[in-house]
Amino acid sequence: MGVKRPANYSTQQGRLILGYLASLEDRHVTVSQIVQYFRKQKIPIGQTTVYRHLEKLYNSGTIHRYALSDGGACYQYVRDDRPCQEHFHLKCEKCGDLIHLECDLLEEIQNHVYKKHDFQIDALKTVFYGICGRCIAGR
Repeated sequence: MGVKRPANYSTQQGRLILGYLASLEDRHVTVSQIVQYFRKQKIPIGQTTVYRHLEKLYNSGTIHRYALSDGGACYQYVRDDRPCQEHFHLKCEKCGDLIHLECDLLEEIQNHVYKKHDFQIDALKTVFYGICGRCIAGR
């Protein structure tokens, strides 16, 4: 089953939000970051509108939503060539980056948990928190 895409994202604001998310490559953003981006571009898109469009995009499978430790969420455009269900994520608590983690050892752990403990880990919802190398180095 492939990723569902909305056939026609009907409003100008919806198309702008979708275009912005798609332009971010693998980066993840929060609602406030999206609102700030459009504010800097002098494009009036309010927070409620962003939430409404993100919900539509999430329900259609066009974006992923990740729960954050503070109760909020961040969003990422789904690229057909890089499905997030196949890898875990690292979240930098300093700069906020969400990093894709493809690691054979974690795949082994995931397989072990399934075989020995009859439990399947959802990689899409699994996030490890810490500090990224750039922030450790002070860059």
